[in-house]
Amino acid sequence: MSSKIYVGNLPYSVTDDSLKSNFAEFGRVASAKVMTDRDTGNSKGFGFVEMGSAEMAQAAITGLNGMSVDGRSIVVSLARPREDKGSSAGGYGAAGYTATKRADVGYGTGGYGGGRY
Repeated sequence: MSSKIYVGNLPYSVTDDSLKSNFAEFGRVASAKVMTDRDTGNSKGFGFVEMGSAEMAQAAITGLNGMSVDGRSIVVSLARPREDKGSSAGGYGAAGYTATKRADVGYGTGGYGGGRY
């Protein structure tokens, strides 16, 4: 079992240090990171905590899920692995630009709108 935990619905006032201290009561915290907007630096309202072991992670999930922090009920669960979007995502990427694969939409005779409907 993984020891990486997703923490959602966080108040925007929560910092990396406060997140780490909240989880420290359940065991050794390897890392704690609140995700922030790259342009503004403001919190996105969720973060990730990595615990020292799977047992510590499970204890933290059980103890903190649904707990009220600054009036918000936080969500604490095991983090899912990041999905690899790869070249099948379309758009600009390693495989180049790929258009939609729908047969009913195209660059037909629809004027500015394109497409056949």
